[in-house]
Amino acid sequence: MSVLVGQPAPVFEANAVIDNQIVENFSLSSYLGAKYVLFFFYPKDFTFVCPTELHAFQDHLAEFEKRNVAVVGCSTDTEMSHWGWLQVPRAKGGIEGVTYPIVADTNKTISAAYDVLVGSYDLDEYGNLEAEGELIAYRGLFLIDKQGIVQHQLVNNLPLGRSIKEALRMVDALQHFEEYGEVCPMDWEQGREAMQATHESTAAYLANKS
Repeated sequence: MSVLVGQPAPVFEANAVIDNQIVENFSLSSYLGAKYVLFFFYPKDFTFVCPTELHAFQDHLAEFEKRNVAVVGCSTDTEMSHWGWLQVPRAKGGIEGVTYPIVADTNKTISAAYDVLVGSYDLDEYGNLEAEGELIAYRGLFLIDKQGIVQHQLVNNLPLGRSIKEALRMVDALQHFEEYGEVCPMDWEQGREAMQATHESTAAYLANKS
């Protein structure tokens, strides 16, 4: 598993569904210099754990927007599959009401670039292409700053849902550090006391941000 923290987030262009509209050539680069991005992968449309996560992000979307964070989802399903799932009511297992972008990683190159793809392609002894694994995405989550650098990543196995509370906490911690230069200890939450940073690498980071 690649560690992308501290590196530029992989760039891409792909079709997406945004508030029930199919959009071509969507890219995270549209947020550069303007917004933080919470980019998350989920395994499949029309499943069980996935809608609980997509709805949770929607239910807390105002909290992310208040922090100047764009929420973007992604799976290896097509944009038409995303659109179809958006037509299904929440009570029936659908994601009706989700308005943030959902990217269609149909050719699986985005999941591969973020190293969250379950499985891989290979050639058999006769030179025929074969797939190992499901070729869907793990539950990856990447917090990307306004300069396009990954500051936090989390990857869960398929059965394990994530925590919205923890995602918001990481946003708060990053923004607190950027504003005050204070580092955030274990279980730090907004409003609690942080710690003064004295390490040279921290000073260099802040200098590069200014």
